[in-house]
Amino acid sequence: MIYALFLAFTKAGKFVGFANFIKVFGDFRFGPAVQHVAMFVAIWVASLIVLVVLLALIVHAVRVRWLSATTRFLFYIPGALAGSASVMLWLFLLDPSVSPVATLLKQFGSTSFVQTVAQDNLPFIFTVIAFWTGAGGWIIIMYGALNNISSDIMEAARIDGAGPIKTAMYIQIPLLRKWIAYMGVMSLAAGSQLFVEPKILSLASRGVVPKDYSLNQLAYLVAFGPQGDFNSSAAISILLLVVAMGLAAFFVFRGGLFDRD
Repeated sequence: MIYALFLAFTKAGKFVGFANFIKVFGDFRFGPAVQHVAMFVAIWVASLIVLVVLLALIVHAVRVRWLSATTRFLFYIPGALAGSASVMLWLFLLDPSVSPVATLLKQFGSTSFVQTVAQDNLPFIFTVIAFWTGAGGWIIIMYGALNNISSDIMEAARIDGAGPIKTAMYIQIPLLRKWIAYMGVMSLAAGSQLFVEPKILSLASRGVVPKDYSLNQLAYLVAFGPQGDFNSSAAISILLLVVAMGLAAFFVFRGGLFDRD
């Protein structure tokens, strides 16, 4: 990070102030890349928080021990795959000519792989891929956090006549607040670094998915493309860092991550 800061504010070893940042802002590819990443992160983090908490509550409510353990194991399996391997799997699933869910894809108007990976669909496709690979681990973490809730509190709720929904809304979810904040911080860090998924889809679609779709891809192209501009690439990296830290701070303070119980 310190070296990136040095590069971002220098050129050929000389201090140039915000010149590299101004150059990045003026790049016609920067605005669309920001929009792409922002849309993906918003959909990804919101869906992750809602679905992971919901699935963790459902699994925790299962009282048959072997069934609960099996469900958690099945949720975790996709997380054991490397990111690139998961994308390769989804290349198969997203191609209507070979996909086992081709009927579903055609219901959404996709009759070819190129139509499926159209730019308007990409934030949702990347969200599905990210959820597939990352949600299982978070479900297990939330399950552990639910197990940590005092049995006295849960028993008091049952005695007061609270059903599963009220117990979840007024006891379990509020007590999961710190874990949800932690999940939000880590997911923001991962989501803002979007690179592998659009990179592989770009290769597979032969350019239908642009090579500069995400900010990380743009930083890579600026540094290692014809420009060979490591200083501007570092400026993009610093911008990503600042935004990610700002959003992380929001989750930390709103979620009370470091508050004492």
